[in-house]
Amino acid sequence: MKNKRTLRLCEAGVIAGAYAALTYLASAFNLAYWPVQFRFSEALTILPLFTPAAIPGLTVGCVVANLGSSLGWVDIVCGSVATLLAAILTRALRKVRIRSLPFWAFIPPILFNAVIVGLELTFLLSAEEPFFKTFMFNFATVGLGEAVVVFVLGVPLYYALRKSGIFTKIGEGEHIHAENSDSGR
Repeated sequence: MKNKRTLRLCEAGVIAGAYAALTYLASAFNLAYWPVQFRFSEALTILPLFTPAAIPGLTVGCVVANLGSSLGWVDIVCGSVATLLAAILTRALRKVRIRSLPFWAFIPPILFNAVIVGLELTFLLSAEEPFFKTFMFNFATVGLGEAVVVFVLGVPLYYALRKSGIFTKIGEGEHIHAENSDSGR
């Protein structure tokens, strides 16, 4: 029992570090903050499909990553809440499949970020503009950037991790097993 907790803690720590590092890499190219975002780290939002440790790992990683945001504590709170809610729902949808692909589990990060970060940006950056028009712009740009990263980087990452069986090699329990992932588990 203690080994399983230690494993989950280690998984969460590695995920948090990877998320923060990939966000800072995207930030070096001005892609991590503001309305147009292509955070490479968002590909990791598929990890709750494999391990529950991804939920705290992604959340803590987002907190650390958003320490670099010029929007300060608001971005730390809003972005991390969006990440937490998306990770929980992604985990909950892991068994809902379309032809062996947990398609619906890829949607929560896109929606939560589009809505929560879109609202955050609208409130913080658009005092003079019409609210709904500005929100729709922020919703669309954040959501589109998130969708591109999740589907272009996250889905291939999902298949690579599933094929590698890495989560079955480092732990057991609720991890997706590469051999029987198409069985509806």
